Amino acid sequence: MFEAANIRDWIGLPVVDEAEDKVGTLESIYYDTATSEPTFGALTTGLVGFHKLVFVPLVGATVAPKHLRVAFPKKLVKDAPSIATDGELDAATEPELYQHYGIEYRTGSGGERRLGRR
Repeated sequence: MFEAANIRDWIGLPVVDEAEDKVGTLESIYYDTATSEPTFGALTTGLVGFHKLVFVPLVGATVAPKHLRVAFPKKLVKDAPSIATDGELDAATEPELYQHYGIEYRTGSGGERRLGRR
């Protein structure tokens, strides 16, 4: 396992937790608007017809040829704030997302959002 030079190359591949339990499929990457660093992954989870996107921090994530491993347990990820697969992460949900994982949340100096999807 190693850190990815370009995490976007793993979009569409399975995401597993530290116990190798499948959590979902990497759908997109959300970047920190201040640093342009990949910060959260959006994962497709759920049953057929009832899919949703959940978010997981990419800190400590490693990659293998066929999956991305995140440093958070499956249960914590599955209970994270989510959006519809065709939805957008709104600004009001960002603080909840960071709080869910115990990460400090700060907006930019002008109050701008912390996360942006590319």
